[in-house]
Amino acid sequence: MLRDALETLRALVELLRLACVTRFRFRSSYWQWRMHTAFGRGWPESRRQRLHALVDYGRWIARMRRFD
Repeated sequence: MLRDALETLRALVELLRLACVTRFRFRSSYWQWRMHTAFGRGWPESRRQRLHALVDYGRWIARMRRFD
């Protein structure tokens, strides 16, 4: 349970870092590409599903950055 909370916190930090790096330009070419590759078959229907997918992406980023 604590591990999940820490992973979620790391995910949010990484998403904030990525937003800062892209200067909060969520309609930039990077974000368009990211959304197309993540949801190419269609967006998740509910807001909750989209939020869950976003946090999962943040967790993936955090895991990948720990390999540095």
